[in-house]
Amino acid sequence: MSTPSTKAVPTGDKSKKTTTTTTVVKTTTTTTKQPQQKSLSTLAVGSKVKKPKTTASGKKVVNSHSNRLLSNNGLMRFSRGRMFQRRALYRISKWKDERAKLKGDKTKKTAGSIQKKKQRLSPLKKKSIGGERNGKERLVRTKRFPRYYPTEERPKKFSVKRKKFSTHPRRFRSSLTPGTVVILVAGKHAGKRVVVVKHLSSGLLLVTGPYKFNGAPLRRVNQIYVIATSTKLDLSAGKFDELDDKFFKRVRPAKKDAEKDIFDTKKEKPKLREERNQAQVNVDKVVVNAVKTHADSRLLRRYLKSRFQLWNGVLPHKLQF
Repeated sequence: MSTPSTKAVPTGDKSKKTTTTTTVVKTTTTTTKQPQQKSLSTLAVGSKVKKPKTTASGKKVVNSHSNRLLSNNGLMRFSRGRMFQRRALYRISKWKDERAKLKGDKTKKTAGSIQKKKQRLSPLKKKSIGGERNGKERLVRTKRFPRYYPTEERPKKFSVKRKKFSTHPRRFRSSLTPGTVVILVAGKHAGKRVVVVKHLSSGLLLVTGPYKFNGAPLRRVNQIYVIATSTKLDLSAGKFDELDDKFFKRVRPAKKDAEKDIFDTKKEKPKLREERNQAQVNVDKVVVNAVKTHADSRLLRRYLKSRFQLWNGVLPHKLQF
């Protein structure tokens, strides 16, 4: 059958009518359904091709270069800096800058190409050899293998970044200044009131009784075994530069011969050096003079001579020292 079809094509003022005839032939064939594919002619020049949202396995396709809104307030999922990193625009701009610099001079090369060329060095190199029958040249490895291999693997020493205790910074409580009267909590002289003389570099406190008042000698004490009081003395008149950790280091006696002294069961007590006794006298003079010049000197003497005690019903955390 033939069906006439008329189409009016406007061309300026005049219009022409064109007639075309098409024939339709009926044929019985079995065909399988195929997905419709859009031809390239149907797609416009400015149209975008839509990418599938899911993969063949059913997972959602994530586009690393895309950004989206999180809420209606205009808050984006990624910031501008984050998107700059994800899209790697800094690499493109860097490459463009390098190419622009080398556009005029083609003999120069970029730093990246030179570095790659260095990495691609051949593993073999030619070496000239003397002698008529030796071939004059041979291929030798650029990096030689070691001649000997160890039979046993030696243990590796791992570098530890921990600092030694001697290099740790020393911090003292603000209440433990030189001249402060403190109460000893532990040790042989627990309960006695002593005076802080100096801060030592090892983190210990140098304290004294003085020895004349309560029998507490010049010794080093850890600040955790001390209760600070509000009573303070002025020790600015004294100089204690010589008194440091080396000064108080114990001198060990020489080892005795075991065969000669089998029956010698007595243990000799270590005696203090004369320097130590003289230091005790000099420090005590400064402390006693500071007690005498204090406004409540009589009361302060009795205070230093007495021991700290607790009775039933007395709560230490409610006391004011």
